[in-house]
Amino acid sequence: MTPESARPFIDVHAPVAKALAAGRPVVALESTIITHGMPYPDNGAMAANVEKIVADEGAVPATIAVVGGRIKIGLSDGERESLAMTGDAMKLSRADLAFAVAEGRTGGTTVAATMIAAHMAGIRVFATGGIGGVHKGAETSFDISADLDELARTPVIVVSAGAKAILDIEKTLEVLETRGVPVIAHRAEIMPAFWSRQSPFRAPLTLDSADKIAKLFQTRRELGLDGGMLVANPVPQNDEIPAGEMAGYIEAAQKAAQVQNVTGKAVTPFLLSKILELTGGRSLKTNIALVENNARLAAQIAKSL
Repeated sequence: MTPESARPFIDVHAPVAKALAAGRPVVALESTIITHGMPYPDNGAMAANVEKIVADEGAVPATIAVVGGRIKIGLSDGERESLAMTGDAMKLSRADLAFAVAEGRTGGTTVAATMIAAHMAGIRVFATGGIGGVHKGAETSFDISADLDELARTPVIVVSAGAKAILDIEKTLEVLETRGVPVIAHRAEIMPAFWSRQSPFRAPLTLDSADKIAKLFQTRRELGLDGGMLVANPVPQNDEIPAGEMAGYIEAAQKAAQVQNVTGKAVTPFLLSKILELTGGRSLKTNIALVENNARLAAQIAKSL
């Protein structure tokens, strides 16, 4: 929950504040998918539609971002559209969230930063596309997303389509297990791979309803177990790009990143952009479909809680 010292830096959008005060279900939504994940105007249209899906399911959407140094828990339509058009937004995680606030900067919040802000506001469920994780070659680059540590420490349910398929999914699952993070596939026994319904890896846990996912979260809290949970929700079958086909695009994109010496926070946006080009736009359509699918499930879980 929000420490008193943090309150001067946080703006809670009126509909979100009203819902939280009344105990109504609220779903947090991240903003790096707006600032770094999709081109304009697709990003703005996607963000507006995802908020509508959450509302249609009976929950209140709260898109989280930092705007002019203010942590925004929910955005107005105008703020969301302005963010979609911002060309120099920072990509914010735990390490630089306070920097953006202190320096009056604007930035999209990653999974980690969105979890932090959601927990400050008392929001327990968060919908995203895919989480960050262990990058291929991390044994030499040490490129591991802060999202994994955040899942281990912050009590928020993260609904995603699994780890992004550009990552080393096997190592990502190993790190999550080591950190004690429950990974639950929704109505599936195989882990999804973002654009694809299946990866080569079995899901650690499986549950078949929003009610059961909510019950697990509550049980963990009652047992005094810290941290969040990752829900892996496969993209709808009609929208997926099969894993075998995606493997070729991912390999080509990773080779391009190596040739151009792309490193650090620039890697994921570069790979997503390159894959969008290689798939002729198909990856963007699938990305939008999986985010919408995750928003529906997250709203159902929030209602169950």
